[in-house]
Amino acid sequence: MQKPIIICVDDQREVLATLKKDLDEFVEFFKIEYCESAEEANELIEEIDASGNHLALLICDHIMPVSNGIDFLIEVDKDIRFTKTKKILLTGLATHQDTIVAINNASIDFYIEKPWESNNLVGAVKNLITKYILSAGIEYKDFLSILDREFLYKELHLKN
Repeated sequence: MQKPIIICVDDQREVLATLKKDLDEFVEFFKIEYCESAEEANELIEEIDASGNHLALLICDHIMPVSNGIDFLIEVDKDIRFTKTKKILLTGLATHQDTIVAINNASIDFYIEKPWESNNLVGAVKNLITKYILSAGIEYKDFLSILDREFLYKELHLKN
């Protein structure tokens, strides 16, 4: 099986470098891609779909040139190929209205303000990839060491 994919989108290379450092513990289990624009991420998403791989998580900046992160995430949310894909919005400049639009129209799963605490981002990623693995029907035991074990236990306990 191919590794499921996490895509990080931010127009600032420093932010992508920080994401790369923070997400290092996931590289054994996930292929992590870094894009500097929504357009670049869209191209990558098409390649992922064509290969039949899983797009597990999108981590996307809000303010970017050309296409902002909320618009990009709304587009992805409307695409039936990616209904299970989880989404995190990163922002340092969002207004209250922006946040409402993101939650209501892009089905944002998590919202993180810049600058973030590494452990908060890692915790959110663990939780969301656990939800993705379960909803996509991927064998969770192969990912056990990086999943949100508390959430996993509750979900498995509810099924029994």
